[in-house]
Amino acid sequence: MADRTLTPVHPLADRWARLAAVEDGTAGALRLELEAPVAAVDLRVDPRGTGPDAVAAAVGGPLPSAPDTWTAHPTGIAVRLGPDEWLLTSTTADPEEWEFHVDETAAAHGGMAVDVSAQRTSVRVLGAAARDLLAFGCALDLRPAAFPRGRCAQTLLGQAAVLLVAHAVDDLQIVVRSSFAGYVADWLVDAAADSRS
Repeated sequence: MADRTLTPVHPLADRWARLAAVEDGTAGALRLELEAPVAAVDLRVDPRGTGPDAVAAAVGGPLPSAPDTWTAHPTGIAVRLGPDEWLLTSTTADPEEWEFHVDETAAAHGGMAVDVSAQRTSVRVLGAAARDLLAFGCALDLRPAAFPRGRCAQTLLGQAAVLLVAHAVDDLQIVVRSSFAGYVADWLVDAAADSRS
């Protein structure tokens, strides 16, 4: 009998070589890295109640209180997506266990968490030219003073909706729905080539 085990494949596995080649083409000023899949949940809970503090205690780090910001916890990040919405990720948890863990805590405070692990993927844009590259297709002011570490924003990159997360001056994360990931990867490679012309 044939082995019917399914092996997950990264949504951008077929574009890895093209993304990696950008570093050589820019003499190291720009590096595009695929990030490994993470466990992710979309959390909805009343920010005025006790839910955010309870979830923060359960995941081991604070939820961001200000809009368009993110905070770190021991295994991932918490991103403020809206008035009562956060995206919580974990690099070590099993997606089903992560959903159960966060949802169980949130439900006790009138909230809920839904597994969105397979919905999104991310690309890290690194290097001195990272912000200049993204500025080609993004209307946000990406200068470090306006978009420092700890900031995030839902915006358009080219024609795709993305979540941008600022980790450092030369380190930005693009979180994109898997169905648009190929478009975003191709856009990044093309924009990097155009910037050298």
